[in-house]
Amino acid sequence: MQDRIHRHGCSRSLSHLGALCLRNPWLDGDPYVLTVGGVDFAIDLGAEHLMAAKRDDVQIAVEIKSFLGPSLITDFHAALGQFLNYQLALEQTDPTRQLYLAVPLDAYLTFFQLPFAQTARDLYAVRLLIYDPAQPEVLTWTPHPPIE
Repeated sequence: MQDRIHRHGCSRSLSHLGALCLRNPWLDGDPYVLTVGGVDFAIDLGAEHLMAAKRDDVQIAVEIKSFLGPSLITDFHAALGQFLNYQLALEQTDPTRQLYLAVPLDAYLTFFQLPFAQTARDLYAVRLLIYDPAQPEVLTWTPHPPIE
């Protein structure tokens, strides 16, 4: 239940951005689905981050995590493993789409500031989208989607 609340909060955050056009405006039951090497993947959201009119669209996919389990490191292991698998699948099926891992603000301010988490994020090039489940806005992107 809490994961669904976080997914909804993050979805509202993404929808709140005036520059975001989501595949399904309601986002319920419409993950970004792809199949690679006989394995099916379902990433939480598929979206296009629309840059200024004179620039190209940057396509993204967002995997939302709540980090509400009893162990943040266990949640991180699961999230990182999923991120890496999804990244591999996207590279083979939709290489222009950038994958982001959406994490709640409290997890970002605590766990993701630890040297271990920062090293892992840098080593594996994990793009983060930080959201507050209580507010309909994306607080920050790390790194921000590139302008092409």
